[in-house]
Amino acid sequence: MSNPKFEFLLDPSIIFLNHGSFGACPRPVFEVYQDWQRQLEYQPVEFLGRRVLDLLAHARGELAHYLNVEPDDVVYIPNPTTAINMVVRNLDLKPGDEILTTNHEYGAMDRTWRFICKKTGAIYKHQTIPLPVSTKDEIVNSLWQGVTPNTKIIFISHITSLTALKFPVKEICDLARRAGLISIVDGAHAPGQIQLDLRDIGADIYTGACHKWMCAPKGAAFLYARREIQSMLDPLVVSWGYESDKPGPSQFIDYHEWQGTRDLAAFLSVPAAIRFQYDYDWESIRKDCHDLASWTRNTINNTFGFEALSPDSPDWFSQMFATYLPRGIDPEDLKTRLYQEYHIEVPTHTWDGQPLIRVSFQAYNDQSDAELLIAAMGKFLA
Repeated sequence: MSNPKFEFLLDPSIIFLNHGSFGACPRPVFEVYQDWQRQLEYQPVEFLGRRVLDLLAHARGELAHYLNVEPDDVVYIPNPTTAINMVVRNLDLKPGDEILTTNHEYGAMDRTWRFICKKTGAIYKHQTIPLPVSTKDEIVNSLWQGVTPNTKIIFISHITSLTALKFPVKEICDLARRAGLISIVDGAHAPGQIQLDLRDIGADIYTGACHKWMCAPKGAAFLYARREIQSMLDPLVVSWGYESDKPGPSQFIDYHEWQGTRDLAAFLSVPAAIRFQYDYDWESIRKDCHDLASWTRNTINNTFGFEALSPDSPDWFSQMFATYLPRGIDPEDLKTRLYQEYHIEVPTHTWDGQPLIRVSFQAYNDQSDAELLIAAMGKFLA
């Protein structure tokens, strides 16, 4: 079996340290994806009219096993943003109702919640989780200080996009359940980067990307909904599954799986992505990537005198980390210069007024990539 480093289709002239944004699909999985597309084009009526529901059921079953949930409790969605858009439009929000979240959330999700709050009069409330963090209890307690009698929903990232921190979602979902609140988790960065057991986490609603750390093709994500919640979720796109002529055992699947003619190849390729990671002992690769992330984070912080955002532990970050940049620096300019002068693809941004750089390591990265990043930062930050 070949080294997984050489299975990815990325431009070899680029030092790619941004797997977290859109992922990267390895060649064997991409070939399965293209084969599904060819089968669709070979006989579209046969594929979409007679085969596809059984094919989707199999692909859902593989994904459900990976997530440790029942197949009828999870449905494929193009991306987590689409999933959350469907969910928020189904919530019976009233003026004054509060959705409690943190100041670490993904911009598209913030925009979605603000959109629905303008329509309903509900309030999207950010609770500050200050950095650095040191204990899970610190995060749980900080968040819970924002709960009021008007709180209806807890919305939180499993692994934050901007600060790349792993939040204690199980503990938060447990508290929400006891308080009678709906828990919704944005898990875009979790599947494939960490072992994921949705049954153990206990969220009412959980959405995750398959195209990021699971290395499936772009356009593959999922929505999980606890059985008791499913009846409140009407489809975002009304199609043949609504008032179905041939209803299946799950209305949740009927409503959300079929949205008219579209390319379903990315969904059908998820089992190939799961097999790819199994074949290459992804637990070992995740550990190697975490070790490299830990070494890089510590070296950057020690070299430039930055404070770590969290303890140096897989409890807080896995294959992706963020660290400070000097105040006053233009993060966009740094990102552009790293790319133009060193061919390093890595995101920088400002969070809470503080410039940050976020570094991702995947199977295709090695120590030399980290060393080049540190050397380039040394030149530009000097």
